[in-house]
Amino acid sequence: MARRVDSELLLVGSLPAASSEDALRSAGRLFGDVIATLPDGETGARAAWVGFERERLMRPHPDIETTEESASPTGVPRHAYETPVFQVREGVSELRWESWPRIDEAIESYRVFSELRAQGVIREGLRFQVCLPFPTSALNAFKVNFERDYTIALPAYEDLVARELQRLTSEIPAGDLAIQWDVCYEVLDLEGVVAWMSGDAWQRFTGPAERLTRLIPEEALVGYHLCYGTFPEWPMFEARDMELLVRMANHAVEHSGRQVDWLHLAGPRYLRSEDDRFFAPLSALRPADARVFLGIVLPLDGVPGLRRRHLTASKHIEDFGVAMYCGFGRQPGQDPGETMREHRNAVEALRDRAAG
Repeated sequence: MARRVDSELLLVGSLPAASSEDALRSAGRLFGDVIATLPDGETGARAAWVGFERERLMRPHPDIETTEESASPTGVPRHAYETPVFQVREGVSELRWESWPRIDEAIESYRVFSELRAQGVIREGLRFQVCLPFPTSALNAFKVNFERDYTIALPAYEDLVARELQRLTSEIPAGDLAIQWDVCYEVLDLEGVVAWMSGDAWQRFTGPAERLTRLIPEEALVGYHLCYGTFPEWPMFEARDMELLVRMANHAVEHSGRQVDWLHLAGPRYLRSEDDRFFAPLSALRPADARVFLGIVLPLDGVPGLRRRHLTASKHIEDFGVAMYCGFGRQPGQDPGETMREHRNAVEALRDRAAG
């Protein structure tokens, strides 16, 4: 199968907007001609990313108990060590979740997407992008006895994903759909920096990659967002280079059981903008028919910094689009609308440079 995504820009997921409709309207207007897929902005409760799964899957489950509430003085976690802590109750060996509220919200947002497309606000041909957290990310709050609880919860989560993918694709035509796996705690897990995670971190990434992605209909687009997280700031851990992300991306392309349509690899902070050593592993990337997006757009240094990183990366990979290092709905700046316009301006600047 030939490459199906050739856009200049990827919107990673979260956007600085008050609602899904606001996000779809704003992003459709600002970015519609430079993107292939359009997310709904992950607004409302989903703005906390996997905080949504903590509150909507973990907390209500009768066989999961809360062992510690948020350590934040305001009750709103500011970083990973302030999130609520959960564990599977003693004596429980199996879990089941009946439904996934994230899918309910995706279906509702698609209705808005369809209405706006019919009105001409969203251009024809854009896919509706749904971002789904990978298992270790979704289950990261099992901090008391992670290996035991993860082993019990993983089959239940994968069963939930399998059933809810069927529901999602029964409501949204596969030809309209793009699914992005959000892979963050898996990256940090493999870096060995998540204190409460132990055991086989590589299998925690590769197993779901091999089992879950093949469940998505071939007509739908699929991408992987490989990231170091923004909780509370970018990055949660700064890697020495991109070797791990390249290794993960290569495995995903080779073993997902279907075409991978895009790969998003988060880039460095600004001081490594001209560090060849950081970008050098990109020469070993084997994307096949996937479009590569490098997360090298940073609000820290604007267009000049993006140009520096783009030039450095171009020494090691010829063909790629760009993206923010992560979703930017949780880091909107003082003026969210201006933040989105600056994102557009950065892409325009690269286009002008290439044309010149």
